[in-house]
Amino acid sequence: MNSNVTNSIIVMEAGELSKLVAEVKETVATNVNGKTVFSAADLWSIQKSMRTAHKLSRKRDILS
Repeated sequence: MNSNVTNSIIVMEAGELSKLVAEVKETVATNVNGKTVFSAADLWSIQKSMRTAHKLSRKRDILS
């Protein structure tokens, strides 16, 4: 078993530490153009594409 251990304490300057812990101001987008509705047709399309991808990957495995 490898028993190499390194120190977990990192030495850095006060200026660098203050940059890392500075608060980031975030804003919420207000000009969003409405929500799109996720329909049963969308789910069907995703499932169909997954089935097709699965068939193609199996075909590739068989040919190899």
